[in-house]
Amino acid sequence: MDTARVHKLNTIVAHLPPSGIRAFFDLVLGMEDVISLGVGEPDFVTPWHVREQAIFALEKGYTSYTSNKGLRELRAQIAAFVAGQYGVAYDVEHEILVTVGVSEAMDLAMRAILNPGDEVITHDPCYVSYAPTVTLAGGVPVLIDTWTAPGFKLTPALLRAAITPRTRAVLLNYPANPTGASYTRAELDALAAVIIEHDLLLLSDEIYDALSYEAAHVSMPSLPGMRDRTIYLNGFSKGHAMTGFRLGYACGPAALIAAMTKIHQYTMLCAPIVSQLAGIEALQHGMPDVFEMVVEYNQRRRFVVHALNQIGLDCHLPQGAFYVLPSTRRTGMDGLTFATKLLQEQRVAVVPGTAFGAAGTQHVRMAYAASLAHLNEAMARIARFIRDHT
Repeated sequence: MDTARVHKLNTIVAHLPPSGIRAFFDLVLGMEDVISLGVGEPDFVTPWHVREQAIFALEKGYTSYTSNKGLRELRAQIAAFVAGQYGVAYDVEHEILVTVGVSEAMDLAMRAILNPGDEVITHDPCYVSYAPTVTLAGGVPVLIDTWTAPGFKLTPALLRAAITPRTRAVLLNYPANPTGASYTRAELDALAAVIIEHDLLLLSDEIYDALSYEAAHVSMPSLPGMRDRTIYLNGFSKGHAMTGFRLGYACGPAALIAAMTKIHQYTMLCAPIVSQLAGIEALQHGMPDVFEMVVEYNQRRRFVVHALNQIGLDCHLPQGAFYVLPSTRRTGMDGLTFATKLLQEQRVAVVPGTAFGAAGTQHVRMAYAASLAHLNEAMARIARFIRDHT
């Protein structure tokens, strides 16, 4: 048997780089006394009443499939949440799809809208899966360098300059991973005007919407002319501290949601019923929990940014999410060297900026989804590390 022929891989998959986050954290395995500021996961346990609902669902025998679209009651709760929070109405039967995390929703959206060679514009830095998801769907990711833009923000001028006849959609994440950047109503209106002018679709990843500190979050589909050209993506992992439940959703025009649902039917079928029942509880009664977590995150945000700037790592004040993206330039080390040596010498794990874009050579990402006690110790170790290298 010709084993080389048998094991020949799909060329797109073969050329995909591994996740820069996961590849780096392979180094952490087996190391003791490590403070991790790397993985973007809340340190809060899912609120008890949500966990209790999941336990109760199992005890009552809820172990079956659901509708491909998701439980109708959950879709109704999602519709009520989006309408109440942002004033955008979605039809429960035809415009909402429950997915296995927001990552699946993103993948479904790309595969539903892209033909081979279609371009999708997004900001760089961005979450590690965005460009690969576009590529796997047959599209071409177009990354706009915002590493030196004020607040790491995409601007109308940068967006307009990247549009070509092949552009199909824009992907916007805010508050953003890894920068924490978010946008005012005026900034979003200006971006929306360009999107409408060029008749593009928007994929709006708003998974961190609840974690907004400077001002209330403004949702893209709530803007004039944007509802019917936006696939709105959100979920439960970040704001509700439900990462392991793998529960997300997409809202949008019926034709786009129907196309996404067709792919979903042949792949995931449906999100787990226990997770969906927990999601209903989270939306019905979980917002006070979210508000309490946001207060904690905000306190940590200000502590970490102040500490890093005092230490000598230039760091912006993020407007949302739970990440900071300090520059390592003043240390004389690039981000990869800084992250590797910091882990080896002081047992603090951060992520090199290049995991989020090739231009991030002078940055590292730190997640402040850790207790103040752990953050305080981490800052002390980073300060020692910098003193040892200056």
